[in-house]
Order: sequence, then structure tokens, then C-alpha cells
Amino acid sequence: MSPLTITVRDAATGPVLKISGDLDHETAPELREAMDGLTVATGRLLVLDLAGLDFCDSSGISALLTARNLAGEQGGTIALAAVPSHTARILRITGLDQVLTIHPDATTAIARSSAAS
Repeated sequence: MSPLTITVRDAATGPVLKISGDLDHETAPELREAMDGLTVATGRLLVLDLAGLDFCDSSGISALLTARNLAGEQGGTIALAAVPSHTARILRITGLDQVLTIHPDATTAIARSSAAS
């Protein structure tokens, strides 16, 4: 089991959360706690950089959806970046790849959001 680490940085388009380790039943509340302190202003983008994600179960998927909902409640949007293949597969099977915006990396997510602004 890999411990979950979440680091937050600001980008021109909004906050970027780099999520590494295991996002599961035990650690999903940590993502929700990290979201509690964030503001995703109207028109801003929250990027969840999953490049370091080792494992994600249904509780982790639920936490990603909670992040999406919290960003939306504040008027912002969300994008997932660098989604590992094991998590991308779950998103495809559940149809969430049609609900969540997915980019190959955080730089691309930020650039595309900047270009759209």
C-alpha cells in the first residue's frame, strides 16, 4: 500500500492537486479534506494530476466525483490529468470518461483552459 500524498499548487487557471499513492476507502477522505480548503472560483479550473496514482478503488472514484461536484458548486470546472491506465479503464467501464474531462498531463489541461478563456 502506497500512502496518499496530495500537494496543491496554483496555476493561472486555478488550483492543481497532485495526487500520488493509493486512493481508496481508507484515504479517500483525505482528498475530500483537501478540497474543503480550496476555492475554485467561477470560470476557474481545478486540475487533479493523477500521474502518481498507484491504485484507485470505488471509494477513490467517488472522491473524484465529490471533487467535481464541489468545483461545480463554486462555479468552476474540473479536469483529470495523466490518468493511469488502471483508473482510465474504470472510468471507461463506468462511463465517467464521458462526464469527466481527461487530459494527457496537467500542462495540457492548464494550456487548454487558458486558451479557452
